[in-house]
Amino acid sequence: MLQVNQLNVYYGESHVLRNASFSVAKGETVAIMGRNGMGKSTLLKALIGILPTRGGSVSLGGRELTGTPTYTRVAAGMGFVPQGRMIFPYLTVEENILTGMEKAAEKTVPAYIYEVFPVLLEMKHRRGGNLSGGQQQQLAIARALVSNPGVLVLDEPTEGIQPSIIKDIARALNTLKAERGFSLVVSEQVLSFAMAVADRFLIIEKGEFVHEAARADADEGVIHGYLTI
Repeated sequence: MLQVNQLNVYYGESHVLRNASFSVAKGETVAIMGRNGMGKSTLLKALIGILPTRGGSVSLGGRELTGTPTYTRVAAGMGFVPQGRMIFPYLTVEENILTGMEKAAEKTVPAYIYEVFPVLLEMKHRRGGNLSGGQQQQLAIARALVSNPGVLVLDEPTEGIQPSIIKDIARALNTLKAERGFSLVVSEQVLSFAMAVADRFLIIEKGEFVHEAARADADEGVIHGYLTI
């Protein structure tokens, strides 16, 4: 579904992402893990086209996206939930979700969104800025999902969210992925969340992948060691 080859990103003359290569199969969840400042968000922003790359390629479903703008990547089937959620605080919950449906023929929030995130139905007329952090995260995920992405990219989705809501979001993502059939790429530091959703783990340090493990073979102690060094 998603193929990334030899991706390099610079901030000025600083080489911050080095020859990153990985693939994501249809319906697979890949967790990109590492400490702060190791390149997780840089990688995800490069995937969606927010950051320019110097060399390397990104393709989605066989379509080459290297060098294309963000809106082209979204149209091709990539959804993105940024770090910090970035919902529209003065729009209602329903209006926020509808911003993700600009190209849809019918401007109605799909029923499955409210089934998986019932709190959004309860608060659909409330302004986004009046929601809690966990509710805003659910809203941001819903807004990305209504474009029917083939790959959903989540940047630090558990940041600033209480543990009980983190578990709810993990359950919702697993349900949605099974029902909608999309792939998931998530950058994360909370190991319990990653273990609840991921099929495969990639550890990044100083802009390079240094460890990979499938869920069946993953050693939580080893992964935790990379997150706490």
